[in-house]
Amino acid sequence: MAKQNIRQLTILGLLTAILFLGQVFLAILPNIEVVSLLIILYTLTCRKKVFLIIYAFVLLEGFCYGFGMWWFSYLYIWSILALVVFLFRQNRSVFFWSILSGFFGLAFGALCALPYLIAGGIGAALAYWTSGLLFDVTHCIGNFVVCLVLFQPLHRLLEWLYGEHPTSL
Repeated sequence: MAKQNIRQLTILGLLTAILFLGQVFLAILPNIEVVSLLIILYTLTCRKKVFLIIYAFVLLEGFCYGFGMWWFSYLYIWSILALVVFLFRQNRSVFFWSILSGFFGLAFGALCALPYLIAGGIGAALAYWTSGLLFDVTHCIGNFVVCLVLFQPLHRLLEWLYGEHPTSL
């Protein structure tokens, strides 16, 4: 039992590191990212333990980039995605997950605007959201394409890595 717990904890740490490094290395591209795809896949694979990965990732982001207003939105944004994925976890369509990932990219700016709504009112939230609409569109397209291309191979790899029978791929 302890050996299995150590194995799972090690895998969760590795998945968190991959999530963080994927975000850092793709940061030079405007809103082209693998975080949404990986959160989808991690939720399908790790189920409720995905929240350990999400909050460790958000904490790493805060240490790396600072704990600004954006950081508070990351505390709930990735959890919202995980909860939506958990609701639809029985779906096996790559196209469905690609559409969901794309929609999440499109909604990302609106979700990030919520702390500005609290801090500065509706005007601040609308200004924040509308100023980033072009980035949300590229985020949508990027998420859709990345998910469409990488979902199946990464899902198989994660099932093998995190699954009950890690001896065969």
